[in-house]
Amino acid sequence: MIRTETAWVLFFAGLIFIASLVLGVWKWQQSISSPDGVAHRYVSVAHNAGLMYSFAAAAIIAPLVQFSGWPAVVNSVAAAAIIAMFIVTITNYVRLGFQAKTDNQMRDSRPSLRFVREALIVGEIGGSIVLLAGFASAQL
Repeated sequence: MIRTETAWVLFFAGLIFIASLVLGVWKWQQSISSPDGVAHRYVSVAHNAGLMYSFAAAAIIAPLVQFSGWPAVVNSVAAAAIIAMFIVTITNYVRLGFQAKTDNQMRDSRPSLRFVREALIVGEIGGSIVLLAGFASAQL
């Protein structure tokens, strides 16, 4: 039987995967209607990032949670931080794809987004370190 927090990670990985498949339809529609046969850069990025994040959640985050030595609340908070940052990132790519105003978000970014980038760094890397340490403490 899997831990409840592992089941939630897998559930959200599945939701991200399904959303990515839908983004793939959007990418395909843009590709076939475009004169150069290519979707907007951030439509492609959203699709690809979603697929990669869904697999990262299922193949890496879920097993680290499952075999962690930390209490459920620690695993849940760390995993939630990572998955929330994945969703924020994908959502931003979707927004950029809908707006179709830039092909480089860093070149055209607002200074106010620095906090968001820092939160992504802390959430994804920090959450991963917590889960990896929990795994190591229990399994090594």
